[in-house]
Amino acid sequence: MKETLLFNVEIYVAELLNKQLASTNYYHNAIHTREVVANVKDLATKENCSETETLSLLLAAWFHDTGYIYTDDGHEEESVKIAKSYLKTQDVPEATQEQIEQLILATKKNFKPTNKLEAIAKDADCGHIASEDYLSTSENLLKEINAKNEYQLSKIEWMRENLNFLKNHSFYSDSAKLLWQPKKERNQLEIQKKLYKQSNKKSKKDKSTKFGRGVETMYRVQLKNHIELSAIADTKANILLSVNAIIISVALSNLIPKLDSPSNYFLVYPTLILMLFSVASVVLSVLSTRPKISNVAITKDMIKKKKTNILFFGNFHKMSLKDFEWGIDYLMDNEETLYNSLTKDLYYLGLVLNRKYKLLRITYTVFMFGIIISAATFIYSYYINMVA
Repeated sequence: MKETLLFNVEIYVAELLNKQLASTNYYHNAIHTREVVANVKDLATKENCSETETLSLLLAAWFHDTGYIYTDDGHEEESVKIAKSYLKTQDVPEATQEQIEQLILATKKNFKPTNKLEAIAKDADCGHIASEDYLSTSENLLKEINAKNEYQLSKIEWMRENLNFLKNHSFYSDSAKLLWQPKKERNQLEIQKKLYKQSNKKSKKDKSTKFGRGVETMYRVQLKNHIELSAIADTKANILLSVNAIIISVALSNLIPKLDSPSNYFLVYPTLILMLFSVASVVLSVLSTRPKISNVAITKDMIKKKKTNILFFGNFHKMSLKDFEWGIDYLMDNEETLYNSLTKDLYYLGLVLNRKYKLLRITYTVFMFGIIISAATFIYSYYINMVA
């Protein structure tokens, strides 16, 4: 009789909820009902309930949220009506029906149990707060609340409500206090941690509102321009290196071997001047492209105090991998420090460019005057030699 009744009720309630319950009931649905039934079985066994008491608890658990098919507010009363209507067809005694009614009403939000069975029903309905899946279950409840209400709760607001609920909640049955209270406190701690992290993220986001897309675009464009200008400078230096290397190689292979002849003595000074200016141009070209790497050992304290920029390899090359990874993580967590590093990167790139272009200007000037003076000297020497 008991097994048949419970089987019939399970089929009836499952069909009722699956067909008539709103699709926005992401939490109060058949899955939640089955979890409450399982909780009731567990607590009833541990509390040594009789078969009759266990039956009443299980029937109440099956019907306790069926009223959601009609309304959210006061669904417990609607659940009582649905339970009574069905249980009458199953010839359930009136006294049992009344007991089931009290157990369903015991699941109301602010109800305080007055006996063992009401305590079990109340605790079983709140058993999710001590489950391993509490966080995901809580998200389903938030999804349901936001789907049904005009005002949308944020995750931080919801976590605060959850935390407040867990702090003020109490289990009533001895078994729930013994078995579920520690798990509830663990979930409470998890909520506190998540709330703390979310609050910190929001605080950091509020502090960094000045860093918008326009600022990011500015850094991106300026850094790209500086890198392109640096590449242009290197190309110019390479051109000068190549040209002067050719001049030196030609002079060494063709002019200098001929200088030991008395008839070619007039070429000595022009050749030396040409070689001198070519060598000077090569040296200046090399200096303009020669990289400079810092020998300072970067520390965590320097990163925190914004005294260095670890985005440039010349600064972080002496750091250990572990410290470098910490530094990058620190920049990602501290947007202000990150942008400060980008500013330093932009500034020092500018200094490097300034040095490169100054040396290039000097190199081109030396090369230009060297060619002019060498050519004039060759012409003058040749003229003097011809006159003589």
